[in-house]
Amino acid sequence: MTVVNKTRCFLLLALLHAWGVARAQDVVIVVNRDVQVSQVSSADLRDIFTGVKSRFRDGSRVVPVVLKGGPAHEVFLRNHIRETPEEFRTAWRKAVFTGQAGMLRAFDSEAALLEFVAATPGAIGYVSRIFPQARVKELPVIDLH
Repeated sequence: MTVVNKTRCFLLLALLHAWGVARAQDVVIVVNRDVQVSQVSSADLRDIFTGVKSRFRDGSRVVPVVLKGGPAHEVFLRNHIRETPEEFRTAWRKAVFTGQAGMLRAFDSEAALLEFVAATPGAIGYVSRIFPQARVKELPVIDLH
């Protein structure tokens, strides 16, 4: 392989890696279309996914769901919950075993999570992107500092 070809190969790999990292940072919060709230604060989102809150600000029931792993899961935990996957899992196990919460529903794929959110009143989750046919709505996250 020539130096030029090696350089092109390296640049292509670097570009693909950068695209993957950038894509993984685009986590979208999704809710069932019947959810009446039009936005969620970062504090409320954290409280929902850590089991502190079981209702949206308007009083309606919330059903948080997560991915079992992967880039979107890690980005969501890092950016919104401020925990590692292990810290998150440990906190939920403790809450379940002490009777403070039920186990979160976790999905192997974004497609399965989107399907559940679309079919479940009050459901909230996250994905790397929304497809037009997903039958869910995006919920913007706002900071109330």
